[in-house]
This record gives sequence, C-alpha cells and structure tokens, in this order.
Amino acid sequence: MTSSKEYGSNSWELIVTVDHQYEEEQKEFTLRVSGDLHIGGVMLKLVEQINLSRDWSDYALWWEQKKCWLLKTHWTLDKCGVQADATLLFTPQHKMLRLCLPNMKTVRLKVSFSSVVFKAVGDICKTLNIRRSEELSLLKQSEDTLKKKKKKDKNTKEPVIEDILNLYNSPVISGSPGNENPGGLYSSPGLYSKTMIPIYDPVNGTPVSSTITWFSDSPLTAPNCSILAFSHPNCSPETLAEMYQPRTLADKAKLNAGWLDSSRSLMEQSVQEDDQLLLRFKYYTFFDLNPKYDAVRINQLYEQARWAILLEEIDCTEEEMLIFAALQYHLSKLSLSSEAQDFTNESEVDEVEAALSNLEVTLEGGKMDNILEDITDIPKLADNLRLFRPKKLTLKAFKQYWFVFKDTSVSYFKNKEAGHGEPIEKLNLKGCEVVPDVNVAGRKFGIKLLIPVADGMNEVYLRCDNENQYACWMAACVLAAKGKTMADSSYRPEVHKILSFLKMKNRSTSPQAVSDPESMDMKPERFVSPRYAKKYKSKQPGVIKEPLAARILEAHQNVAQMPLVEAKLRFIQAWQSLPEFGLTYYIVRFKGSKKDDLLGISYNRLIRIDAATGDPITTWRFSSMKQWNVNWEIRQVAIEFDQNVSIAFTCLSADCKIVHEYIGGYIFLSTRSKDQNETLDEDLFHKLTGGQE
Repeated sequence: MTSSKEYGSNSWELIVTVDHQYEEEQKEFTLRVSGDLHIGGVMLKLVEQINLSRDWSDYALWWEQKKCWLLKTHWTLDKCGVQADATLLFTPQHKMLRLCLPNMKTVRLKVSFSSVVFKAVGDICKTLNIRRSEELSLLKQSEDTLKKKKKKDKNTKEPVIEDILNLYNSPVISGSPGNENPGGLYSSPGLYSKTMIPIYDPVNGTPVSSTITWFSDSPLTAPNCSILAFSHPNCSPETLAEMYQPRTLADKAKLNAGWLDSSRSLMEQSVQEDDQLLLRFKYYTFFDLNPKYDAVRINQLYEQARWAILLEEIDCTEEEMLIFAALQYHLSKLSLSSEAQDFTNESEVDEVEAALSNLEVTLEGGKMDNILEDITDIPKLADNLRLFRPKKLTLKAFKQYWFVFKDTSVSYFKNKEAGHGEPIEKLNLKGCEVVPDVNVAGRKFGIKLLIPVADGMNEVYLRCDNENQYACWMAACVLAAKGKTMADSSYRPEVHKILSFLKMKNRSTSPQAVSDPESMDMKPERFVSPRYAKKYKSKQPGVIKEPLAARILEAHQNVAQMPLVEAKLRFIQAWQSLPEFGLTYYIVRFKGSKKDDLLGISYNRLIRIDAATGDPITTWRFSSMKQWNVNWEIRQVAIEFDQNVSIAFTCLSADCKIVHEYIGGYIFLSTRSKDQNETLDEDLFHKLTGGQE
C-alpha cells in the first residue's frame, strides 16, 4: 500500500523491464520516482530492488518508444523527458552479433549496441586485426538477396548448418551470473598494440610475424587468424549460381540501400541481438596497405574484390575475367601449399616490400620520395595518335594526328610540323572520365575520354600503337582528370601499374599451358562468374570443356612466380583498374527532372548516369565542391560547386542520409595522413557525415 503522503508528492510510478541475459523471461519492476531523480539514481534504485549480486556495470536503460539509450547518468528524468507512460528496458549494452565478412565467413562476437556504429566498427576491426576501420561499415542485406536465400532454403531438403566462427572467448553458463564477464572481450584496454611488435608463438616458441598478430589481447588464435588471413577454396559453381547477382545498374543500387547510419547505435536502427549484418569495405580508398601488418585486411579486401567479380557486381571484359581467374587459381594453389602458410618467412615480406616500395596500393597512387629533378619544368608528351569522335550514322574511322599533352590538357595538330602553331582543338581533361578500351590479344590500346561540357559529356576516343605508348598516355589522362600533371610523384607508379596489368593480359604461347594435366582437376567454373562459365560450356554433354581451363592456365603463366601477398595485391590493383571500380550507385530524381537517374558516388566525384543506357551525363568533382546540405523535411540533398553550379536531388533507392554520409565520408578520408599515427578525428567525421536532422 502507498501512503497518502507519497500520493501528495511529485513522485510517480515508473515500470522498468530487466533483461536477464541467457534467461528467457524478462521481469518487470515498479519504481517510485520523481522528475528530479537522475538516471544513475534510477539504476541504483532498480539494482537495490532486484537484490541480485552480480556485475551490472554493462547495463543501461533503453527507452523503447523513443528508440534511444539513456546514457547520460547525470541527467534527470525531467531533462530526458521520461514520464510515467515510458517503457524502459534495463539491458546489457554489449550483445552478440553475427557478422558476415567479405570472405563470406560468419563470425559471432560481442558488440556494443549503445555506441554509434562508427565506434562499434572500430572495436570490431580491433578484434579482427583489421587496421583503418574507418574504411569499413555495416550493411543490412538487401531484400532481393534474402528472397533468393529463402527460395534456396525451401529447395534444400537437408537442414543447413551455418559454419560460424565464435570469437567470444569467455565461458558463459546460462543462469550463472558469476560467469558472464560482461567486461571480457570488449572492455580490455589493450585490444591492440600501437607498437606492432611481433609476439612469440606459445606452441613452438618461434616469433609470430607481425603480419599475423599485432593485437595483444585479440581472441584470434592461430586457427581463427588463418580463417581470416588466408583465402580458402572457391565455392562450387552450383553454389555460386544460387547467389544473388545484380543484372542492372538499378539492381546494383539496391545493394547499397542497407548501409547503417554511422552516427547512431545498432539498437537505434532496430538491430536485435544475434542478428546478422555484413561487414564490408564501404569507402574505396585503401590507405597505407602494408603487407607486414595487414594480413587480414589485405585478404578481406582481396575477398571482397573476388566476390564482386564472381557475382558481377562490377563489370569487366573477358580478357580481364581470365586474369582474375588466373590470379584466383594461383592463390588457391599457394594457399593449399604448406609454404604459403608460413608467414614467419620474413624474406617473402621483404621481397614484396621491395617490389612495392615505390608503389602505394591506393587510388591516389603512391607518394614517392624521389621527386622529379626539375619541378618547375612540367613534362610533356608528344606523339602520333589516332582520334575518333562518335557521331550519329558514322563509321568508327580513326584518323592520325600529332598530339601534345601538357599540364592537364591535350592538343592535337594536323601533323608534327604544324605542332608549333594553333591546334585543331585543345581538350581540357580536368574532371573528365577516363575509360580504358583495351584488348591486348587484338593489339587494341584505346582510351575513351568523356569530357564535361555545358550540356553533358563530349565523347573522344584515342588509339595508341603499343603498350608503352598507351601506358604513358593513359597515366597522363588519369592524373589530368584529377587535376594533376605528369610532374606529380604518382605519374611513374601509375605508368608502372598500367604496364604490369597489360603484361598479365599478354597471352602466353607456352605449350605447357594447354597440355598441363592440372587442367583436368582445376574446375575452372569456380574462378569465373556463372555467365562466363556458361559461355565456355559446350552445349553437347560429354564434350571436352578444356578451353576455359586452358585459357586460365595460359593467363596463369604470367603470374605463376608471384608470392602470395603480392598476388593478392595485384588482384586488388587489377580490380582498381576497372572503369566501374569504386562507384556506388543510387537511384535519384534530380530537381527539375521528370525521370529517374542514377547517381554514382566515387572517392573524388559524383556522376549523373542515364538509367536507361548507363552512359554518364555529367561529372562533378569533390575538389570543386563549395558546400552540401540536406533539407530533412523533403529529404533533398543540395550541393553547390564552383562557377555557380548547383544541383539538388531526392534519393529513391535509399535514405538520403546514406548518400549524405557517403559524400562526407569520402571528404573525411581525404584528410588522412601518415603523420596522424592512426588516430582519427571522430568529431570531424560526425560533423561531415552526421547532418542536422
């Protein structure tokens, strides 16, 4: 019974449900509180009333109706707006979550459901030994993927047992509070060592390479690390065929609708305990990839690239598909050999490091120490190239001109003698799209340029005579598109990267490639997308299917001597060389337009794309962006660029917050430098990506 004195006061009854982990039943408790009682006082009263001896330090109050945590324990109930009709849940902040990694393996670990996703991903990456967590985020699977999965499960007669790697290493006995260790995995202050000093293997006493473990407290034992740091045999063609494959750009746009908001917690975004999310590289700027410390990161990046190729989430030519297949085949052979598993072999790491000393595996190209001898003299290219401008009802006829490339512009003249006079035309390549148009087997070395003009894009094709000429001109075009000249330190590495990619495309004439007995066992359909496998398959049953195996083995001759890590890095580089690399698509409606378009977001630009044809309409560079904001009432993103150019659009395939965060995220990542010692300005990230809803 409650006394009349208590009724006369400002106090009222508050119902709190207590979530006893590992128990099915949740118990309700009624507390008598007043508006001036702070959140910490509410929790203290509640624990006293529960009268159960256990560690409650990880518990906090969750307000179900408002979908928010009450974490500011010094705030009063009045300040939080909590009244008698509030439904509060007293629940642990860290809960189990299943994560599907880029290599399609599922791990189960404890994650903070109360921290913002940006911080939660940072903690997950520390557990998994992945540096540069800001490049990754969490993604909810698209409905189309889940529909295909449900359909597959219906057709499967036998129950499918999912292979889950459990990374929560503290013993848990249901109903025994003494064993729950809520601080176990996630509260350890030494999750990883900034010094990156190699530790010693407790089994055989040999030093474990820093490539494997530089996280002193991580639950990643040697077998677990092997699952994350090494690639495993490809899945069967039947399994691959059953996986969701986007057919159109609109399908690809749907894949990107499920990115979680980095500025809100998992609970605030309706993620429940033991749900499954995808951990993926979200931003395609891979900073400071280092073979010595990034075994897991490089492997997961390779796996994300591999699955993107196999499921045709990114387009590539048949020639490129064979290179990717050859590298996968090579890596599968190396992974099965005992030598490849020995990461303590520092000579291999040193060899790779030497090979990559002047080659950063980043989109921007490497930062080389040796600058050009005379910085004031910007190099120029001058040579005979062939040119073609597409017009309606015109045959594709190339005509030879004398071309001169200087600064970020290319000019062409009737011939070399006329090169000192006025050019026929001068093309400014700053902000243009550069697309390779290459077929090494057919000796075709072309460059497709899409140059922005007032009413769209001008299309120009250049044709080179050989690999060396193509590499020099292509590298110059790529840099000019970013506003850089050939004096930039990244020019030579870019030329080197293009040449090494072309070398891999060269078809070997070695008879061993065709007659190798391994071709009988390699199962080539595992290394290419189902569409390409179908193309090579003979229509008649029982007829030889060697052609695909022979082509893969032929391409393999060019990569057969590569060490494991270098082969993965080459795969990543080849992926980065694809025209569609790094583009994330969304279906949008531009202000003033009557039809839907696609918006492609890359690390340095936005591209408006015709939804029907897939052709770029306009490109806007981040470097010319003055400001961007969101009108949250009508969910419209507005962006202002230099020269009084402004655009506005509403996002149809996803929430506009996702697009806003992508733009801000890329701008945030462009501020990183090696001097930062891996510390991130989290406040700046939220300022650039959070928006003001």
